[in-house]
Amino acid sequence: MSESNPARTITGEDEVVDLCRDLIRIDTSNYGDHSGPGERAAAEYVAEKLAEVGLEPQIFESHKGRASTVARIEGEDPSRPALLIHGHTDVVPANADDWTYHPFSGEIADGCVWGRGAVDMKDMDAMTLAVVRDRLRSGRKPPRDVVLAFLADEEAGGVYGAKHLVRNHPELFEGVTEGIGEVGGFSFTVNENLRLYLVETAQKGMHWMRLTVEGTAGHGSMTNDDNAVTELCEAVGRLGRHKFPIRVTKTVRSFLDELSDALGIPLDPEDMETTLARLGGIAKLIGATLRNTAAPTMLGAGYKVNVIPGQATAHVDGRFLPGLEEEFLADLDRILGPKVKREDVHADKALETSFDGALVDAMQSALRAEDPIARAVPYCLSGGTDAKSFDDLGIRCFGFAPLRLPPELDFAGMFHGVDERVPVDGLKFGVRVLDRFLDQS
Repeated sequence: MSESNPARTITGEDEVVDLCRDLIRIDTSNYGDHSGPGERAAAEYVAEKLAEVGLEPQIFESHKGRASTVARIEGEDPSRPALLIHGHTDVVPANADDWTYHPFSGEIADGCVWGRGAVDMKDMDAMTLAVVRDRLRSGRKPPRDVVLAFLADEEAGGVYGAKHLVRNHPELFEGVTEGIGEVGGFSFTVNENLRLYLVETAQKGMHWMRLTVEGTAGHGSMTNDDNAVTELCEAVGRLGRHKFPIRVTKTVRSFLDELSDALGIPLDPEDMETTLARLGGIAKLIGATLRNTAAPTMLGAGYKVNVIPGQATAHVDGRFLPGLEEEFLADLDRILGPKVKREDVHADKALETSFDGALVDAMQSALRAEDPIARAVPYCLSGGTDAKSFDDLGIRCFGFAPLRLPPELDFAGMFHGVDERVPVDGLKFGVRVLDRFLDQS
């Protein structure tokens, strides 16, 4: 009889799937008004996993249930500037009736982990935990200090998460100069010899707005030339149909140059329909970064069918490219007209950094080591992340949550979509890349 093999040490690749499933099963739906369950349970789960490997995580609760977890790993050379790895634990709500598998089940099917947050962004949270736990179990310090931040409230602007920590506990990020976070490092297969990995180096700014029109209230049966509903609907219609002009920013120009080189053909920024047609599932992500956008999302007016209300309101999700905020606001006012009052519900800046330096070199090297046909390229994110808050502390942030994806997966459609899922192989790939990245960062 042969002797049994000694127990094998658990690796990050071994546990990343279970970590991701566990996080998905914790409902952290963020409705934007504290009506959800909050992130406290997720913060405690993360803190427990970090404490198990010797860290001393801290939990910060900005509002009942709205909690974030922060920990610092001492590096081999604490005198070097520190690196931030940040992720959020909240998710947008999901209607279970619309899903193939329950959105908070963490089901494994068709080679993927399914559930709300699978790509936005409990996958990266799990990969980070897996890498950190593996390194600390095996006594492998990173070259420099690493600050880990698992944050609340990103899906509603970060007021109760990243913004709260930056404003009230900036000492947590002492010495941090660079950071990585979500919506970057995912693959786009060009052909059998080339896979591009899109690293987010820029993101649009935001103006979430409330539009208000004041009119003359009256009986619904009477003629009324000062109807607030009519005026507002006409303005919202103009805005919703308006196509803002194409503006090719530095980051978008770099992406187009890289794509042109990869495809072996010139790309004309003025003929973006042809360009976008070549991008498959990431066309939505890239297309929204070519111009400012303003999407009407909510309407409200009246309380009875035979009463013309004195006021009508709408909400608009406005996004502007780096350097174009003033142009965007001027265009808005021109389109809406003088009778529409515009006020911000939430506003935040645009970001843009260059695609160079040692951290970018580390991304390139780590990706190529795990995928020989990889090439990292910069891109602009149409949405926003917690990087906006950390920029206030002078931290240079990138979107780098590495995933190698099958070409047929509609990755862009996973964000806030139905049947959100992440490939199991992609999670394990991400663990390997992040581990190498930390060694070289």
